Amino acid sequence: MTELLLGPLLRHVDATSATIWVETDGPCEVGVGDAADRTFEVAGHHYALVVLTGLEPGRSTPYEVRLDGDVVWPEPDGDLPPSRIRTLKPGDPRFRLVFGSCRKPREQDALGPDALAAYAHRMAALDEAEWPESLLLLGDQVYADETTDATQDWLATRRDTEKPPGNEVADFEEYCHLYFEAWCDPAVRWLLSTVPTSMIFDDHDVRDDWNTSQAWRAKMARTSWWPERIRGALVSYWVYQHLGNLGPQELAEDDLYQRVRKSGEDNAELLREFADRADREADGAKGTRWSYRRDFGPVRLLVIDSRAGRILEGGERSMIGDEEFRWIEEQADGEFDHLLIGTSLPWLLPTALSGAQSVNERLCARPGLVGRVSEFVRQLVDLEHWPAFRASFERLAKLIARVADDGPASVSVLSGDVHHAYVARAEFPGGTAAPVHQLTCSPVHNTVPWYMNRLFRAGWSRTLTKVSEGLARRTGVRPAPLSWHCVSGPHFGNAVMTVDVDGRTATATLLRADPADDAEPIRLV
Repeated sequence: MTELLLGPLLRHVDATSATIWVETDGPCEVGVGDAADRTFEVAGHHYALVVLTGLEPGRSTPYEVRLDGDVVWPEPDGDLPPSRIRTLKPGDPRFRLVFGSCRKPREQDALGPDALAAYAHRMAALDEAEWPESLLLLGDQVYADETTDATQDWLATRRDTEKPPGNEVADFEEYCHLYFEAWCDPAVRWLLSTVPTSMIFDDHDVRDDWNTSQAWRAKMARTSWWPERIRGALVSYWVYQHLGNLGPQELAEDDLYQRVRKSGEDNAELLREFADRADREADGAKGTRWSYRRDFGPVRLLVIDSRAGRILEGGERSMIGDEEFRWIEEQADGEFDHLLIGTSLPWLLPTALSGAQSVNERLCARPGLVGRVSEFVRQLVDLEHWPAFRASFERLAKLIARVADDGPASVSVLSGDVHHAYVARAEFPGGTAAPVHQLTCSPVHNTVPWYMNRLFRAGWSRTLTKVSEGLARRTGVRPAPLSWHCVSGPHFGNAVMTVDVDGRTATATLLRADPADDAEPIRLV
């Protein structure tokens, strides 16, 4: 009998359709409700993304997963509610999204309680009407470069970990192990089977500082193990994360997915070639788009890839290529009450740190010792966020200002990465019709050294901000096209954040792994 290895993950849900992802231990037919599909194969692993259509809007329906007709989900004797598909109700003014980033496996107790598992138990105790309509995971779903003791023991059974890349993962097979480790916790597994989940990668899904600069890419290219590592990272991301971000129509129009789904053979080589092309985009090529858009009634979620599509070659630095930026600008137009922009890296950092990153970008471009030292500092202390791609920072600011004056009740940028949480309010010259906020929530399950806590707090200091602005002027950095200030935080510890919408109002709330430490809700509009 074929077994369910991982999942089900409820991914895309709208008013009349849903997609459910699974991994199985062999080829089979996967059935959910009245829908079924055959698994596809990648390097000996078997997956399916079952598309359900013709669902009734505004309904909540428990579901089962069948493999070749045998029911394998839900598991017997579970203490959590049945997994459900809850389709959107047209015209419903209410919407709840939960988001966070940076989650190491729960077994690492030194990191404190897992906020995602804690939220699952909190949610299970709520009335179903209070459950969120969406979960957004903003990067570092797996840590390819910081593996657990258990994974390191497993790696040692496969290869000599005294040789590079050591205890980091090396290929697709090892990435599959990471995803199993990350998603097998019972509470998290139930949560992912019940709340429609969207995802985007950040650096640790591949490697710390991924695509920070052309110098970083050149350093990786000189290693013997990097080509197979990046192939494994991008192929596994496509299988485990990216496909579920797409709706039924997008899947039907995705030539690569349709080829993989219908091939009837192992698709490893086809996807390896795809990964090689996708990785070359950071050297100036165009083609693969990891960014995507989701609509939830009054809310539009626009998720931006701020890692894989960077342009770095020839001295040019752009967080996103021109073609993709134009696509993002187009998607930001439309009929909605609230625009949520998801990007793994914060757009608005603590003010002093933001200026420092823009200064560093200018200094890295200088020849000789100054440039080399600045590049060393950039990689050492992770100066790689939106302000370190200053032209992209300003272009995103221009887009947000335009949209905020064009009808929505609010615009919020949702981010993670920096291992603390805060809410910042943006102010543009002349003002905007709608309020603009940066909502940052990280980590779900990780930590930050004590000295970084002090640095993040000091980053909002007026004195340090003035020093940073002075350095920016001296190095030729233009004044920022907006100002911003912190209205909540910085908060430390494992947490997720919710965005609650009710018509034209919106509220953000930080939910700690320990509910006794929850922060007060922040009214966004």
